[in-house]
Amino acid sequence: MRLIGMLDSPYVRRAAITLRLLDLPFTHESVSVFRTFEQFRAINPVVKAPSLVCDNDVVLMDSTLIIDYAEALAGRSLMPSNLAARQRALRTLGLALAACEKVVQNVYEHNLRPEAKQHQPWLERVDGQRAAAFELLEQEIGAMPVPADARELDQAGLTAAVVWTFTQAMLPGQVDPARHPALEAFTAAVERFAAFQELPHA
Repeated sequence: MRLIGMLDSPYVRRAAITLRLLDLPFTHESVSVFRTFEQFRAINPVVKAPSLVCDNDVVLMDSTLIIDYAEALAGRSLMPSNLAARQRALRTLGLALAACEKVVQNVYEHNLRPEAKQHQPWLERVDGQRAAAFELLEQEIGAMPVPADARELDQAGLTAAVVWTFTQAMLPGQVDPARHPALEAFTAAVERFAAFQELPHA
């Protein structure tokens, strides 16, 4: 299998780390949706990262759908099977992905849209949603034990850590680690695991 996309994308990175933790063989190709648009389009005309080229050449896209396929292929999941634990993990995962979406929107607004066309009320709304998501995510992560090794890590914790690393890299100073000590400590511990070290935020 071939995973297409840059590791500075939290969506690409969460998919890559999941594949690694599921012990699924794959190659990673650092193709950018911006700098190498035509190269990416030749692989997937939709130009969406991540894209997974399966062994039968079917192309899948969207990190959550790629992870679903990967878990089916591996015959195991990084989500808890117990219903109560799964509900908690789904809530945490939803908050992490919501926070991530708002960080990405902020980055795109400031980096891709001309300043004269930026709409301040929209930015304030997005930033307010991001702040709310991180506040609630902090509560959820604060109630979780820090995993001793990658075998104890579920998809919710994996994604929360990837999103926190991405946020601190892309919006330095805008989401204060001092206000999110549980997220900061959890991510620091998880980023030491081999799969995270081998697939670092670019």
